[in-house]
Amino acid sequence: MGRVFLLNIIRFVVLVLMQVLLFKNMGYYNLATPFPYVLFLLLLPLGISNLSLFIISFLTGLCVDAFYDTLGVQAAACVALAWARTVFINISVQKENHEPNATPGMGEMNVRWFFIYTFILTFFHHLTLFLLETFSFANLPYTLVSILLSCIFTVALVMLFDFIFYRKKKR
Repeated sequence: MGRVFLLNIIRFVVLVLMQVLLFKNMGYYNLATPFPYVLFLLLLPLGISNLSLFIISFLTGLCVDAFYDTLGVQAAACVALAWARTVFINISVQKENHEPNATPGMGEMNVRWFFIYTFILTFFHHLTLFLLETFSFANLPYTLVSILLSCIFTVALVMLFDFIFYRKKKR
């Protein structure tokens, strides 16, 4: 349990620092902005309680909000991601087949499941984030294209990061 906690602390610090120092200034013509810090929320253990998940998600979003000056938009998107994560995991994972400290990564699940999991939750996060950020339907096509391209960019980075640290499940 202590090892999992330490690993998640390190993952949080590294991903949030990468987000605010590197990926904050990265984008593609103001259409695609990556948010790979969501990998921290995606890789939290399967057995984490919902209350802990929502608190951690809120605090993660608040940390990113502090650097982005977005007044809680990232926090709201992270809490929405946490809600979607609980729904998705309850629907698609049989928790009795996995240890409570297991992380839903490529090593524990298969690559196809992890890709679908990452894409759906990242899309939900970005949909919430961009709609709250613009708070208008005036430029809806531009916003939807931005959501889709940012989602694709983020999913590609998340899959790359998880593939770099991929470890086969011990059976």
